[in-house]
Amino acid sequence: MASLATRVIDKMYNNDPFSLWLGIERIAEGPGTCTLKMTVRKEMLNGFGIAHGGITYSFADSALAFACNSHGRKSVSVETSISHTKALKEGDILTAVATEESLSNKIGVYHVKVTDQDDTIVGLFKGTVYRTSKEWEI
Repeated sequence: MASLATRVIDKMYNNDPFSLWLGIERIAEGPGTCTLKMTVRKEMLNGFGIAHGGITYSFADSALAFACNSHGRKSVSVETSISHTKALKEGDILTAVATEESLSNKIGVYHVKVTDQDDTIVGLFKGTVYRTSKEWEI
C-alpha cells in the first residue's frame, strides 16, 4: 500500500485542475516534503517574453500544498512570499523542492527552492500554513 503522503497527494493532485494545467510532474514525496517538475510553455509568458511571475509562484505554491498536507491533516497557507532570482523563458525545465522547516500542532513553515535545468536557483519561496483539525479521508 502507498504511503500516507502519497495517498493524500494523489487525492489532491487528481482534483487540482490548475496544477494539472501547469503540467506538474510529481518526482518525490514524503512526510513534510515534495519534489515537482514542470516545463515553461509559451502561454505562460508575459509581455516581456519571459515567464509570468505567477507561474513560478504557483508552481512553488503547489509544492507547498502537497508537502504540508502530506502528514494527513488538511492544511492551508496563511502567508506566502517568493523572491524571483532569474528570469525564465519558454522551454525552461523547473524543479521545486519543498522542505518542512518547522511543524507544530497548528502551524507549519516550509521553504521551496525552485531551480532550472542547469540547477540554477530561479525562485525562493516561503510558506506558513495553518493545520486544521480535519484529517484527509483517503
